[in-house]
Amino acid sequence: MKLIGMLDSPYVRRVAVTLQLLDVPFEHQSLSVFSTFDQFRQINPVVKAPTLVAADGTVLMDSTLILQYAESLAAPARRLTPSDPAALLRSLRVLGLALAACDKGVQIVYERKVRPAEKLHQPWVERVAGQMLAAFDALEAEQRARPLVVDGPGAEHGAVMTAVTWHFMQEMLPDVVAAADYPLLSELSRRAEALPQFAAAPYGDGTYTPH
Repeated sequence: MKLIGMLDSPYVRRVAVTLQLLDVPFEHQSLSVFSTFDQFRQINPVVKAPTLVAADGTVLMDSTLILQYAESLAAPARRLTPSDPAALLRSLRVLGLALAACDKGVQIVYERKVRPAEKLHQPWVERVAGQMLAAFDALEAEQRARPLVVDGPGAEHGAVMTAVTWHFMQEMLPDVVAAADYPLLSELSRRAEALPQFAAAPYGDGTYTPH
């Protein structure tokens, strides 16, 4: 199967990293929803990254839905979704916070890079930034209460998404999300980026290279 999208998208990168953790083989085609819009549209008319083309040609989109399918292909021991209800509840909370932080951060990036400066509505940007920082505050508290695991036994989707999101924010919005305010998330990201699964799918415009 093939993953479509650029690794400067935290959602695409989340899928690329997690597929490796699940030990599910894939190819990667780095296409932009902006500069290669027409080429992307030939694969998925909705032009949404990430897109996954399954072995039978079925096209999936949305990182969470893609990974839900990928887990069905993975060996039970490699899956990142806990079966215990209490562990699952905490895992879903962390994942929800990480996705919310990412969604709000991407909104700010789009406001800065896509919308003309004279049309930028600062009160809206400040509101979105407040929501994003509230999510990071909660993630820092979760990390303090019980450290998140991004590799090996105990690894979960929320931990991977948190690490990917944090790195994205430090690349794109370091003036909004100050690393000094979140030392535990910074350390989580540092450890994650040192893992072979993250190194094989580095943030940027490159292509996943199997390690």
